[in-house]
Amino acid sequence: MPEIFEASVRHVDGVSVIDLKGEMNAVAEQALTAAYHQASRDSSKSVLLNFRETTYINSTGIALIVAILAQARKMRQRVLVCGLGEHYRHIFQITRLADFMSLHDDEASAVAEATSAA
Repeated sequence: MPEIFEASVRHVDGVSVIDLKGEMNAVAEQALTAAYHQASRDSSKSVLLNFRETTYINSTGIALIVAILAQARKMRQRVLVCGLGEHYRHIFQITRLADFMSLHDDEASAVAEATSAA
């Protein structure tokens, strides 16, 4: 049975962090979109997608991430990513998603980059 997807927003040093948990597929769309809109309401210049507790990402999940990137571009927000496993990091690189967002091993390094660029 698929894992339920959850997305929650918190703030660290002026960066909106969206914690993603579970399987990122078509079921994730509503929760991810709502979390991104909540993060954007706070006028954060940077949004960090934290994949540490994400267990699976399918092609629909990748499409959702592309949609978030498009929205962030319109809002002039920077998107950073942390917590990807080696497999998904490789997928982000071969699909060239990594060209449009900054990939980090951990939250601390992502927040440090976001705050130094502000």
